[in-house]
Amino acid sequence: MTTPAPGTLAWFEVGTSDPGGAQKFYGSLFDWTFDADGPAASGLDYRNITASGASAPMGGIANTGDSPGHAVFYILVADVAATCADAEQLGGSVVSQHLDPGPGAPAFAYLCDPSGNKFGVFTPPAA
Repeated sequence: MTTPAPGTLAWFEVGTSDPGGAQKFYGSLFDWTFDADGPAASGLDYRNITASGASAPMGGIANTGDSPGHAVFYILVADVAATCADAEQLGGSVVSQHLDPGPGAPAFAYLCDPSGNKFGVFTPPAA
């Protein structure tokens, strides 16, 4: 698998309190397949999504528990911290940063644009 270029829409995530229902809906609608990615140390129910005929996942479904459902897109960036600083300079805001999430996990952050739209940025873990 090749790594997308920085600035590329590279991942999306659907957060839901019913991951099984979301899997059934999106799987039937788009012919997507799902593989469990975990459970993580935190016990998170996370399922990677792969499009029919694709060789690698393109997104995921996360169990939000009691938190509101959401859909968010992620842009690959060269430097998460620098991107957060740039976003703030441009009138956006940083919701949260996870710059050292642990071995094998990507650094990522959630940001909002000046209108309040939430999105994510990430840098893949070192190979």
